[in-house]
Amino acid sequence: MKNYYIILLTFLFFTIHVSAQITGCTDPLSTNYNPDATVNDGSCVYASVTESHQYSVELSDEIPETSGLITWGEYIYTHNDNDDVNLYALDTITGVIEETYIIPDVVNVDWEDVAQDDENLYIGDFGNNANGNRTDLKIIKINKDDLLNNEVEPEVINFSYADQTDFAAAGANNTNYDCEAIIATTDNLYLFTKQWQSMQTTVYSLPKTGGTYVAELKATYNVNGLITGATYLEDKNLVVLCGYDSSFLPFFYLLYDYEENNFFSGNKRKIKVSASFHQVEGISTTNGTHYFLSNEKLQHPTLGTIKQKLSYYDLSAYLNDYLNQSVAEAELFYDEGINVYPNPTDNELIISLNTPVDIDYVIINMMGQEVKKGSFKGETLTIPVDNLPTGIYVFKTINNKSSMPITFIKK
Repeated sequence: MKNYYIILLTFLFFTIHVSAQITGCTDPLSTNYNPDATVNDGSCVYASVTESHQYSVELSDEIPETSGLITWGEYIYTHNDNDDVNLYALDTITGVIEETYIIPDVVNVDWEDVAQDDENLYIGDFGNNANGNRTDLKIIKINKDDLLNNEVEPEVINFSYADQTDFAAAGANNTNYDCEAIIATTDNLYLFTKQWQSMQTTVYSLPKTGGTYVAELKATYNVNGLITGATYLEDKNLVVLCGYDSSFLPFFYLLYDYEENNFFSGNKRKIKVSASFHQVEGISTTNGTHYFLSNEKLQHPTLGTIKQKLSYYDLSAYLNDYLNQSVAEAELFYDEGINVYPNPTDNELIISLNTPVDIDYVIINMMGQEVKKGSFKGETLTIPVDNLPTGIYVFKTINNKSSMPITFIKK
């Protein structure tokens, strides 16, 4: 009898626990938010929105086909998707090339993206839009310390797609086996394909060590566009893709609050970018709220030449709640604890920090010109800006390499 009651109580506890779980949309920013839901079932629907850049700078003619993008240390790193085997380190404000690293003993058939973990870079030589029948798809693995010391010995990860059986030439831009986006998790690499026929993306996984593999198909999702880049914050369960639609209208695609590495199991939000006919190729972030996009040079039949650029976007309105960050009105918060206010301002800019620091700083205008610089010790700094012309400026610390640039407006 005693065992019977134990079993009965266990069953009742399990039943009550399960019944307390309510599935539904858990994101308050959605149009179908369910405040009673306790489990996110990935059903959230969002209103259409469009974002514009905070600032944008033209890139050097050495990188007209900027494709992949990562933020590492004090620089943005990018590469071309032609036959160039260089990796370029860019200033995050001016876009000027600060360092150039040659990757030895490799070729660039079609480098389309770059990802990173704590120790390595992973360059995806997997562009496949010419005929969709490449049999030499690969990822080039590079140790970060070796790169900085110019002692690179690349490791190669060769792969094929698990579900590709037809290798007949499909013609230009007519395949579902093109790829331009990669992320690196603790355990694996994940590819997000660029599907010219279906306008969907398929996720494949690969090991992170050199060798020859068959990429495992994980999931397919209809993004109604062409995915061209990816950035990832593992500790925040956040992947943000970039791409463009059939009319060359760029977009962000936010994936967050998902289960394990089932990236499409959580919230999926598409945000349009106000930059028509910009062939967006690369994306990066360090804090999950502020993003860099790069677009390659494009010849338009009526608009003429659209130059290669690096642009900076603020998506904090869409992700702050999820990332448990608080942004007060007229104040921008960054993950390293720097606050700037008032913003916009007409006479002075106040910089405050969570902890005392000793930093040098510079203020740069949108032409990349230095208009003010200085240093301070402590937690608060007041900078007079009443003599600056009306416009958009960037505050940047010099000797704090983890600090992101902070955009402010002078009224």
